[in-house]
Amino acid sequence: MLAALYRTAGDSGVLSVEEVRTPDPAPGEVRVRLRVAGVNPTDHKRRSSTEPDADFQVPGQDGAGDIDAVGEGVDPARIGERVWVWFAARPAQPGQPGRPWGTAAQYTVVPSRQAVLLPGPASYDDGAGLGVPAMTAWHCLYAEGPVEGRTILVAGGAGAVGNAAIALARRGGATVIATVSGQDKAALAQAAGAHAVMNYRDHDVGDQIRAHAPDGVDRIVEVALGANLELDLAALAPRGVISTYADDALAELPVRRLMVANATLRFVLIYGVTDEALDAAAGGVAAAAADLPRLPITRFPLAEVAAAHDAVAQGTLGKVLLDIP
Repeated sequence: MLAALYRTAGDSGVLSVEEVRTPDPAPGEVRVRLRVAGVNPTDHKRRSSTEPDADFQVPGQDGAGDIDAVGEGVDPARIGERVWVWFAARPAQPGQPGRPWGTAAQYTVVPSRQAVLLPGPASYDDGAGLGVPAMTAWHCLYAEGPVEGRTILVAGGAGAVGNAAIALARRGGATVIATVSGQDKAALAQAAGAHAVMNYRDHDVGDQIRAHAPDGVDRIVEVALGANLELDLAALAPRGVISTYADDALAELPVRRLMVANATLRFVLIYGVTDEALDAAAGGVAAAAADLPRLPITRFPLAEVAAAHDAVAQGTLGKVLLDIP
């Protein structure tokens, strides 16, 4: 098969596209003929900082395609299913080597539960954009339980995680407030279902949030904890939860203020949560997949995988996808 791969950590120049053996599904696995692969920040971060556990690593956690083979113990009736794939290169257990067969290739093999039926109205593009961002959003929102009747603040409502969080929270019966940095991004947050959208650069953004949530917000989905913690604390209701999913430096943690509010500060790295939590996130996303918003797409052919990684590293708005030949 044709696959993007790297043999050593480094910048995007370590990526190449080569012919490698097509993997066979092990017991409990399915093989997916990929059509589209998603590219996420975690892909270029892992490539730049972590040596492959095997002779090479095919990057990519997310993708969509068709099951073309199944391993022992998997119902053969799954062959032919249109599916979205989550966390293809994730280790089976924390601390174990990662799986080498990521989604930037013509085929990948994953445990059967990690290939989820793609709803009829959803395209391969839609499926390739789920996985990492949508499951992160779901876990940030629902790790503390249902959101019905609660007020949620989503920082970065135009990003892949933030946009999914708005839609998932709105679907769950929450009132959703989002912050963004400009009008184009505000339009994306509004389209996802935010009840109120404001520019976090406004000097009175805290007052604007409180105008919509006089008693404070119950949960915050946070993309930039270091930059936004003061705003988060000003907006948070007593016993509220801040779930932060991005690696953002924090100079000082105001422990006393968090204690007085009985607040929960939850750090989320979605790959490291329990299998039970991952299955819950995948199920929640699968139930909403047909209705999730469509962000702008920047697409590259597989042969230009390095440019796709660079585009994500540079903060391209929306989703970056790879077309698999």
